[in-house]
Amino acid sequence: MDRRSLLALPLLAPALAAAQGGWPARPIRIVVPFPPGGLADLLARPLALRLQSALGQPVVVENRPGAGGNIGADAVAKAAPDGATWLLGSIGPLAANPFLFANMPFDPRTAFAPCVQLISTPKVIAVNASRPWRDLPALLADARARPGAIRGGSAGNGSSLHIALALLNRLAGVEITHVPYRGAAPAVTDLVAGTLDLIIDNTPNILPQLREGTVRPLAVATAARLPVLPEVPTAEEAGLPGFVFGTWFGLAAPARTPPDIVARMAEAVSAALREPEIGPRLAETGAVVGGGTPEQFAAFIAAQVAVLEPLIREARIRAD
Repeated sequence: MDRRSLLALPLLAPALAAAQGGWPARPIRIVVPFPPGGLADLLARPLALRLQSALGQPVVVENRPGAGGNIGADAVAKAAPDGATWLLGSIGPLAANPFLFANMPFDPRTAFAPCVQLISTPKVIAVNASRPWRDLPALLADARARPGAIRGGSAGNGSSLHIALALLNRLAGVEITHVPYRGAAPAVTDLVAGTLDLIIDNTPNILPQLREGTVRPLAVATAARLPVLPEVPTAEEAGLPGFVFGTWFGLAAPARTPPDIVARMAEAVSAALREPEIGPRLAETGAVVGGGTPEQFAAFIAAQVAVLEPLIREARIRAD
């Protein structure tokens, strides 16, 4: 291929894409239903750049935060099912929110066509470094001896951190007091300062403090140990079987989006996640990189709903 042909490739890409089934024939919008700068936003922007190159159309990231992700998700649910609008959703708007909010503008079970899981972010049980608990059994023994005395922080009522704490209380038969914050960052700040006793946070969020030694990890809520925290036992290894819980993010389209478009986007995203500048960098933060098919993501969401609904109802968790 000569130099002139090579230079023309970027201009020809949209036409080639349109010729291969008509999608994408125009710019693509990825709605992130959370504020800029968060994990979802930091995931969306490098992914958008990779997809723009792979699909031959501009890919724009639009932040539409509010109501635990419901505002942005509702905008996608009501968008035309033509493959031009996608939701970078999470455990909230794609699974948990119907059980957390009294009034939902959409039903995630019917509003979206699941496309592909992007990442999951395992949780780690961490305590202030000055506290006496050296392992999870010591923490739980103290919690049983002093019901309500130990304070656990979260990113807010109905957040995944709140749900994780409720799951810990239920499985261990303890009563750790929930202290909600407006976001995980101020909760971690108070944990480091000693105002809080513990937090069950996403590994990428708290990994810097764990490495600095300002907070102490007791266990990870995963089936196997994490490569970034190989010395930290799983909750089951620490004597609490069944405590496996994490946050996750995935891509979804409006319901009735043609299955072939959803499948093609899943393939493009899975390929992007394997790129050195995306997948390995995410793994370095403690995230577990996803990928796969729409069918796999749909089955995963259904399994999550089966766990979340009874837990949220039993613990009477409500969002702000």
